[in-house]
Amino acid sequence: MQLNGVTAGVPWVAQPPAGGSRPDAPVVIGYHLLDAPRTEEAFAAAVPLTGLDAWKIYPGLPMSGSRLPAGGAEELWRLVLADAVRNVHGPILLGALAEFPALLTGIRGQLRLDPAAPVGVMGGSMGGAVAQLALAEGGIPVRAAVLINPVVRLRDTIDALSAFHGTHYTWAPQTAALAERIDFVRRAADLSGAAIRFVTGADDMVDAIIDPVAAAVPALRAAGGTVDWQVVPDMAHALADEPGVDAAPQTPHAAIVDGLATDWFRRSL
Repeated sequence: MQLNGVTAGVPWVAQPPAGGSRPDAPVVIGYHLLDAPRTEEAFAAAVPLTGLDAWKIYPGLPMSGSRLPAGGAEELWRLVLADAVRNVHGPILLGALAEFPALLTGIRGQLRLDPAAPVGVMGGSMGGAVAQLALAEGGIPVRAAVLINPVVRLRDTIDALSAFHGTHYTWAPQTAALAERIDFVRRAADLSGAAIRFVTGADDMVDAIIDPVAAAVPALRAAGGTVDWQVVPDMAHALADEPGVDAAPQTPHAAIVDGLATDWFRRSL
């Protein structure tokens, strides 16, 4: 049974615990990618945390899905081309962080969930950066996290993607400050309170995703954190087929990711 709602202006879909709806079950908040699956509905279908005895809540990110800017995907792409960090990535990251406490509190109230139940976060790609921001700055204790092909260092990701597309991104003071904030190798100590599993695709971009994760794992261990890293053979960045907007059948790679995420939350929550 899937539930749909809007809390504090944030659309979400939710799936109850595998063992049946109950208020004291853990809660996992899962943030979608900007690539496929790029909406809450699509991410919930791709990584449903099959069999997990926890509430699974999938919020829509700002500027995504039903909250695309006026003009839709074409306007979003225009904003990316004008200044991807200032116009798109910054508003998504900081907007989702600002929404996180009220979203969790509101959903707990709407679904009558125990506020003392354990909390986990999950995110893919840019949603992985949101999940890390929630760990570092969300103001709510989070026990476990699964980060799937995550953006760990914003500067690395933007520079690598710019080079891939044959362009160059010029960092200004405001965007450089955001890149410093979205550098979770440098901020490993801010994440060390949660048990973290990274899941990356062996075929994802090395300089944009894999190298930053490779730096984050020892940094988290040095900070005293519990960390694990799993690599999925032959998987690239996306977790669903295009267009990645609506719920779709789970791909074989997404099924592997789903199993790894479910296993980690089952052990850690």
